[in-house]
Amino acid sequence: MACSIRIARKEDQAAIWDIFHAIVAPGDTYAFDPEITRDVALAYWFAPGNRTYVAEQDNSISGTYILRANQSGPGSHVANAAFMVAPSARRTGIGRAMAEHCLAEARRLGFRAMQFNYVVSTNEAAVRLWKQLGFGIVGTLPAAFRHPRLGFVDVYVMFKELDDG
Repeated sequence: MACSIRIARKEDQAAIWDIFHAIVAPGDTYAFDPEITRDVALAYWFAPGNRTYVAEQDNSISGTYILRANQSGPGSHVANAAFMVAPSARRTGIGRAMAEHCLAEARRLGFRAMQFNYVVSTNEAAVRLWKQLGFGIVGTLPAAFRHPRLGFVDVYVMFKELDDG
């Protein structure tokens, strides 16, 4: 199923919140408070320095991602990103399309690498996708995430150099 990806607009905030809330509320993939409010979530997603994108499919928003520098100053050449796909759009290629778009955008913007600081090890779809796209696990944070059903699980730091083409 084809999608288009574009910079998010103010009028996309309701759809972004719906996706954000659906992903975060279960408490099993992101280290956000499952009770996060709409205002706090959108302030985070649209924070200064973030580039916010949406994926559209069949005239509706089915995913969103942010791209930013992982650190400031001497670390600003390494990108960081976060991705969320609407539950109804899982397994349709939206996540991969956003990831590939994000990597191209990061290269275009001059980033030399991308790092994910906190990939929950039990988020198998994300770990599998990042590995398929060339990310390696460069660190494991033992029992760093409190999963609501599985208890304490590991978190991965994943990294990819972007000068690979």
